[in-house]
Amino acid sequence: MGETMRWDLSHSVERDDPKWILEKLDEMVIEAQKIHEQYFNEIKNFDFSSLEIFLELLDSFTLRYEGVVNYCSLKYAADSTENTSKQLNDALRNSGTKTGQHFAFIELELGELLKEKPQLIQSNELKEYRHFLEKIQRRTPHMLNEAEERLVIAKDKNGISAWSQLQSDWLSTRTYKIKIDGEEVTMPYGEIISLYQSPVREQRREANRVVYEDLGKDEIIWSSALRSICGDFLTICEWRKYESPMTSSLIANDVDGKTIEALMKTISNNVEVYRRYLKLKSKLMGLSNLGNWDILAPLPNMPDKTYTWQESRKIVVDSYSGFDPEWGGWVDEMYELQHIDGEVRKGKESGAFCSSWLSGRSAFILQSFNGRIGDVYTQAHELGHAIHAYLYSRYQKPSNCEIGSCIAECGSIFGELLLTDKLLAEAKTKEEKQAVLANILDEFGMTAFQVSARAWFEQSMYDAIKKGQFLDGEAISNLWTAARDKIYGDAVEWLPEMKWEWTMKQHYYIPNYRFYNYPYVFAQLFVFALYRLYKEQGQGFIPKLRAILAAGSSSSPSELAKEIGLDISDESFWTNGIKQAEEFIGQLESTVNQ
Repeated sequence: MGETMRWDLSHSVERDDPKWILEKLDEMVIEAQKIHEQYFNEIKNFDFSSLEIFLELLDSFTLRYEGVVNYCSLKYAADSTENTSKQLNDALRNSGTKTGQHFAFIELELGELLKEKPQLIQSNELKEYRHFLEKIQRRTPHMLNEAEERLVIAKDKNGISAWSQLQSDWLSTRTYKIKIDGEEVTMPYGEIISLYQSPVREQRREANRVVYEDLGKDEIIWSSALRSICGDFLTICEWRKYESPMTSSLIANDVDGKTIEALMKTISNNVEVYRRYLKLKSKLMGLSNLGNWDILAPLPNMPDKTYTWQESRKIVVDSYSGFDPEWGGWVDEMYELQHIDGEVRKGKESGAFCSSWLSGRSAFILQSFNGRIGDVYTQAHELGHAIHAYLYSRYQKPSNCEIGSCIAECGSIFGELLLTDKLLAEAKTKEEKQAVLANILDEFGMTAFQVSARAWFEQSMYDAIKKGQFLDGEAISNLWTAARDKIYGDAVEWLPEMKWEWTMKQHYYIPNYRFYNYPYVFAQLFVFALYRLYKEQGQGFIPKLRAILAAGSSSSPSELAKEIGLDISDESFWTNGIKQAEEFIGQLESTVNQ
């Protein structure tokens, strides 16, 4: 086992049989209905003991049906063109909607209970559920009544969720024609994007041009999807009485506005740090200025090395093992159990993700592996998510495994830094060292700075809609380029086709998950600051990171940071993350004259 690049999803279910899967989904709906019938209008009468029993019932429900839910969604992500995948995904959407409707009363009644009996939250009997209940208490003022919540779930199924799936399905089936070595070839999206990091500059440029020119032709689809999702969200904000479009995101990510304001202000104040790196990279590449097709390009003197699946496995496992042998063992197990799908194929969802499997105390990873160093980093990143899942699934109840995005990225980004440590230690020439440093700084720049532009872009769309502006493709593109240029200034030359860059990621289209992007900025600077502590404290730091990841969602990010002496509402904390990036830039600059 472990050598194939296709995952084995059969581990997540008792029977790998479509008929059985469909029956299990029906059973899930029936069980949800029974819970509704038994507990509807009863939660308000709960005491400590009955509340604990009920919360444990919900956790057991999660564990009982998690596998079949994962199986359906992951099978579809792996191949949205296959008939069985389509059938199971459609059945999951229907069953998920019905289950959500049956459960719509739960949070409403829990909110009312906690309003009447706030002392329940501080009880020792419910200690393990304390922060879970605190988060419900925070959401309570924004809840609708049960009938309205059920209607929202129903309208989303064929509304914004359908728009989101259209964007994903359409993109996953796109193919592109491009000339390579004088011969025209046709590539699926997941394959052609690997050319963005080709050592051949003209090939990178042409890949960008071809993809975004083609995406621009479908701008009516993309703009309709994004406009519908954003417009719907503003309506929901009014219904739920959110103070701002970001309020629901702050609640979902368990953070406060002061912290995110400090974070984004740090980015605004330090755009020159990123531009300093971009100008250094242009010098290393022998260019007067970078084109957008050069931002993530390998340095010209870097050996055009590709990695086999087995080589990538060894490097990533060794990187984690050097930090914590148990982590290395878990990473190796992910390969051995065939829980990673790296094969490139048409119909496969673009990008990469890790899906936790709580009942199996493991995870499943999807990526498109083309053998480049960026793919190795992606693997290390997603396996950091898996390590996170391995830890919180062992130490927390399912209710405490609903990780906000700010903390969800911590294990993954730290994994990238562990890989960087290993590659720098093994670098035999200055060119190899430069390549490693450029790779980590490329990632830092994109995640901390380019992603910040996405957050500003999203806010600008809400502002435009509120002012009555119609967001067609051109209008959205203008908002995107304005936000983008706040970051890059004149450090990068852009292909005109890049105005359609907003079309290509689910990051913009996820319904009911707005302001998806700033948590990545949070995590990037958070982990870079933690990495500085690791370099200062050595082995003494390891238990601190384990504790953060093992905590799951049982504490807020602020509380987790406070436990190790950090204040994330202070700009000086976030500046430490910038300082770590500057240290990497300094290391890269020192190689120039060697």
